[in-house]
Amino acid sequence: MALPTSPASSWMQSMDFPSRLFETSSSDYELYEEDDEFVLSVELPGFDPEEISVTWDDGVLNIAAEHEDDGRDQRRTYHRRFRFPKTIDDEAIAAEYDNGILEVRLPVMAGATTRGKEIEVQA
Repeated sequence: MALPTSPASSWMQSMDFPSRLFETSSSDYELYEEDDEFVLSVELPGFDPEEISVTWDDGVLNIAAEHEDDGRDQRRTYHRRFRFPKTIDDEAIAAEYDNGILEVRLPVMAGATTRGKEIEVQA
């Protein structure tokens, strides 16, 4: 195995951390954590707010949008899933759509991290 010859970011990409921690395959979003909450901004130009669906299910945020233009006989869809590594206060999740940008705020529960357990290795 050869050592990386470029900056750390290139070899970090193959480790799926941190930029690939969330399930997506394009750069149409920005995700960061500030003041004990995740902030997700997704570019959804050309959609109306009622065409956008945001749902939360067991640590996964689903964003779906569908726009039909009957005049041009076109249909546009968008769907992304984002998995969050900490416990989110699902009662306090808020979403706002303004000027083609969907912003979702997901407050992290105080002191919460995702729970894990050690798995015994059988011989």
